[in-house]
Amino acid sequence: MAEKEGGHLARRDDRYVQAIDGKKIPILTLDQKWHRLFTQTGVSAEIKRKEEKVNELLKKQGGLQTKQKDIKRLKNKLMQEVLSSMEGEEKPKGRSREENGKLIEECNEKLEEGGAALLEVEKKLEKENRELMVLSMEVCYDLMQENGEQIEQIDEWINQMRIELKKNVVRKQQKELYNQELYTYMHDIFGPDVMELFDLKYQPKLKAAEKEENSGGEKK
Repeated sequence: MAEKEGGHLARRDDRYVQAIDGKKIPILTLDQKWHRLFTQTGVSAEIKRKEEKVNELLKKQGGLQTKQKDIKRLKNKLMQEVLSSMEGEEKPKGRSREENGKLIEECNEKLEEGGAALLEVEKKLEKENRELMVLSMEVCYDLMQENGEQIEQIDEWINQMRIELKKNVVRKQQKELYNQELYTYMHDIFGPDVMELFDLKYQPKLKAAEKEENSGGEKK
């Protein structure tokens, strides 16, 4: 389990890093299952900061991707204008073929710059997302270990209660039998008239037993 110091993880367990090495990790902050992991426990300050960093990079990635698409659309439009000009059509919007060619070159430069910037953001996003995954694995492992210890304690308590329950069932049966024997003894000595003065809950059982014995004797 990772040691913690001042609210921050002092070290990383290499096992978590190795476990996700070479694996494609989905963007955690976009995964509802990841968010549900922390509905009961809440997120740590470190996970919260990492989550915000991932979301910030996602927003930046989205902006760059949109910009790249816009430049590509403009480039395609310019190229179409160049083709139309080559086929003898009138110059669209008064631009010459040379002007369109220059604009296309500018689009290519911007696409190249945007592509490099996008690649850099994607690398940072992957790195931050993997670190967020490692943090999440550490938190989940800590919670599972803590819950496992509590499960063992509860299981031990349940087993002990089962033993006590069995003992108490035997004690109860022994005491019930002893009370029945006492009542029978008192009934034989004092007789039914005296015993009617006592409100004993075993009396109906005794009468039922006597009735069963009498019916059995008559059959004989």
